[in-house]
Amino acid sequence: MNLKKLLQKSNVQPYLLSARFGLEKESQRSTLTGQLAQTDHPEVLGNRSYHPYIQTDFSETQMELITPVSDTITGVMRSLSAIHDVAIRSMSKQEMLWPLSMPPQLPEKDTEIKIAKLDQFEAVLYRRYLAKEYGKRKQMVSGIHFNFEFSSELVAQLFSTQNQYATLETFKTDLYMKVSRNYLRYRWLITYLFGASPVSEEGYFVEGEEQPKEPVRSIRNSSFGYTNHENIKVSYESLEKYIHDIHEMVETGLLSEEKEFYAPVRPRGGKQVADLAKTGIRYVELRNLDLNPFSRLGVESEALQFIHLFLLYLLWTDEKESAEEWIVTGNLLNEQVALGRPDSKVSILPEGERIFSDMLEMLEQLGLVEEKELVASYSQQLYAPETTIAGKMWTIINENSNQELGIIYGQEYQAMAHEKSYQLAGFENMELSTQILLFDVIQKGIQVEILDEQEQFLKLSYQDHIEYVKNANMTSKDSYIVPLIMENKTVTKKILHEAGFRVPAGDEFSTMEQGLLAYLKYADKAFVIKPKSTNYGLGISIFKEGASIEDYTEALTLAFKEDSAVLIEEFLEGTEYRFFVINNKVEAIMLRVPANVVGDGRRTIADLVAEKNLDPLRGSDHRAPLEWIQLGDVEKLMLKEQGYTIDSIPEKGQTAYLRENSNVSTGGDSIDVTDDFDDSYKQIAVEAVASLGAQICGIDLIIPDKAIKGTKDSQTYGIIEANFNPAMHMHAYPYSGTGRHLTMEVLKLLFPELFT
Repeated sequence: MNLKKLLQKSNVQPYLLSARFGLEKESQRSTLTGQLAQTDHPEVLGNRSYHPYIQTDFSETQMELITPVSDTITGVMRSLSAIHDVAIRSMSKQEMLWPLSMPPQLPEKDTEIKIAKLDQFEAVLYRRYLAKEYGKRKQMVSGIHFNFEFSSELVAQLFSTQNQYATLETFKTDLYMKVSRNYLRYRWLITYLFGASPVSEEGYFVEGEEQPKEPVRSIRNSSFGYTNHENIKVSYESLEKYIHDIHEMVETGLLSEEKEFYAPVRPRGGKQVADLAKTGIRYVELRNLDLNPFSRLGVESEALQFIHLFLLYLLWTDEKESAEEWIVTGNLLNEQVALGRPDSKVSILPEGERIFSDMLEMLEQLGLVEEKELVASYSQQLYAPETTIAGKMWTIINENSNQELGIIYGQEYQAMAHEKSYQLAGFENMELSTQILLFDVIQKGIQVEILDEQEQFLKLSYQDHIEYVKNANMTSKDSYIVPLIMENKTVTKKILHEAGFRVPAGDEFSTMEQGLLAYLKYADKAFVIKPKSTNYGLGISIFKEGASIEDYTEALTLAFKEDSAVLIEEFLEGTEYRFFVINNKVEAIMLRVPANVVGDGRRTIADLVAEKNLDPLRGSDHRAPLEWIQLGDVEKLMLKEQGYTIDSIPEKGQTAYLRENSNVSTGGDSIDVTDDFDDSYKQIAVEAVASLGAQICGIDLIIPDKAIKGTKDSQTYGIIEANFNPAMHMHAYPYSGTGRHLTMEVLKLLFPELFT
């Protein structure tokens, strides 16, 4: 089978770079001063027996982060970034993820290295066996496993152009076996480029144990790393021999279990090795990537892109010896490179030059011209070992120490994860409430699939239980008609009025002309003009002391820009509060102060707005807890009502309001007052939401004096609006007051079985 010819076929070309990717990243938890953590796995992460993203490996301190499978490297890196942030923020702030493959300072006594505390006793017994067989300290190294699968389309197109294989499964299996053999032969190049464990902390090697006498490229990928005993021999000549040899090793007791076989590359297809005989090989697991301490996630996307091209090259290039000889040669060369000094060139430089030359030629013949630059950049590292990861590490370690390297970068990455704790790394462009929900979903171990990122549409799965969520709190718990009711302010008001709740009187207009004819009815009254069916406070104008025909006309114009129908309602005196109701309970109450600045007697309103917008909690498009204050037509009109322009200089201590409406989405300040309310108004809110048939709702009450208890039929309140998709981020991260984690309440509503 001539794969070079097959890969150049026109039907294959569109799929050459299509593949599926997954990552498993191991890291030790350590103190901020570089000692192995002595705490248990964070309880907030739930049970490791089902968690799809965050587990433990050998020890209680060794976190394993597992990404879902992605069709792109960008996608898999986004997932790892998010899971990484969740893991760090779930740990004590006095701990960090150690950024090196070699473990931090280990305790003097092995008994202080805790085996992972798992529910399955068999899993604990297996780890006890490993501790006895290989030693606990050997188990404490960490790295990255890169799961790689050529896309089904690529394999199918290759299969369709050949006539040697009768079935797709046998064809695919042989493709992966060839890649595996070639990987074992040429993996020394991966060790050279990405090896990152030049030294170990004192105490990693036990007294009297042989160890490297000088810095190397990768302890972890050498014979000094965590490897099987020398009598473990498994053939990669064919899948049949591979399965046979592993089974024989288990049967004779040389391996306790199949998973004890620690090869740099393993063919995967099912839960057990025996499954491969039925399923064939679906993907390969590359297990020899050290953690890159110069990357927040332990690996760079460029490295994965290079390895992808390298795996394509392993399909392309021919084997030049028998399978056994080929792999033996590869093992010898990898040991030589792994134990070479990190600041020295490899003695097999000519082979490295040939590999890169062949890769560049392959890319040229396959028409993958853009990828040549990446490969060429890595080829330069052959001549400059100090630019490899191990080389750069040794430069720092030689001048400082290995521990200092780990502490500096570990602390930096821990700080980065906490810098904007309201954001979820990798998904910063999504709506903030959705980001916060995604954080909770990952933390609780609920599987998530983003069905439509632009629409914020998620699929959540726990065991056989599936829920769909849009915009963080639009769920199956509310029927289709509920958001339609609340979207229409006229319908909402009628339903609430008929249910006995106090709502403002007013009129609805479908044309500008109709609205203008009503001017005299409202000219001398306190009134509000707002669009009929919009959220976020857009197009709302409030006049507490009547309005001129000019201002009235402009307010109508602004409202009609947002909707085809406009409401004019009486203005209810009092303070506006947002009650967040979920599952028949008020979980949060927010006082929203309209967008404002406080004068200092020196600066203009425009300058004061600019300064207030520097607050790191402020942003735009619901990607931050608070919104930037704008200086548009609505704000200028509001300033005019107070006798200001944007160039006015308010007196010291004088508050200038830029909005009449208090929506946080228009620059307002959010103040949590949940604990300041008695149950009477909470009961009114719950009953009002129930009358609308909603499970999740943000309902806005005007209350003149919250010290006076309210009743449903009293004049102590008024309901001015109900919101079917209420923002949750402003409750989670208020301008002042206690944050309320409402996204977790949504999960409790959807997955009660996880909270019992």
